[in-house]
Amino acid sequence: MAGRSEAGPTALRIMLGTRLRRLRERAGISRSEAGWAIRSSESKISRMELGRVGFKERDVADLLGLYEVGDAERDSLLQLARDANNRGWWHQYGDVTPDWFGAYLGLEAAAELIRTYEVQFVPGLLQTPEYARAVARLTNEERSEAEIDRIAALRITRQAVLDRDPALKLWAVIEESVLRRPIGGPDVHREQLIALLESIHRPNVTLQIIPLGSSGHAATSGAFSILRFPHPDLPDVVYVEQLTTASYLDRPTDVDTYTRILDTLATTGPRPHKAAQQITAILHDLD
Repeated sequence: MAGRSEAGPTALRIMLGTRLRRLRERAGISRSEAGWAIRSSESKISRMELGRVGFKERDVADLLGLYEVGDAERDSLLQLARDANNRGWWHQYGDVTPDWFGAYLGLEAAAELIRTYEVQFVPGLLQTPEYARAVARLTNEERSEAEIDRIAALRITRQAVLDRDPALKLWAVIEESVLRRPIGGPDVHREQLIALLESIHRPNVTLQIIPLGSSGHAATSGAFSILRFPHPDLPDVVYVEQLTTASYLDRPTDVDTYTRILDTLATTGPRPHKAAQQITAILHDLD
């Protein structure tokens, strides 16, 4: 289920890839040599080590033999390969989600902390069902009501990570314009603002709102999220969504750049304890 605190297949592939890269480097074997050993190519080894492809158990076994891995570690890694090939709970929603988003759902399920910056919509983990439906209609006018209901159901199921043990920590920095935009109409808008007021009382949810009168800031590239994991073999990942695809950035230089931007937003914007006052003021403006 979405609320269980465990590494899903996306995270497990990354963890296994990291372990295989370390073993290859320890053995002093090049990617091209490893590719030859599994009847494939250097690029295939690169994708495996980045966790961006599924793992054939035979390929993993051949690589472990090449790297002269002991029996106990070999058995552990082969089990990891089998687990990494299992489908995540979100696979049942594959008919209404693009392939590239499935990777994010896997990372979200495995994360211990997500820091996000939003300029258009309330973060998905804080959306009400009706707001989620309105966003789904807005982003694709050709969707059927049945598809919209499934998208909303997926979004609400994802929110279980905020109630699991240990709970995911969410730190969201949102432009005030997001909260003033009447997505779904007045009733849905008001309901969403009230839900946000309730959300910020959670100990694992932090919300900062950048006022409309802000003079500008460094986050000029649009919305993004930074995911952090409790597993040492999983590096921080920056998720940047575009219209028809998404980027997953894990190079330290990229992660550091986006982290500095979020740190700047957090330190220069209103403190989190101001969020309730800001949301209440917006609600009063709706009267």
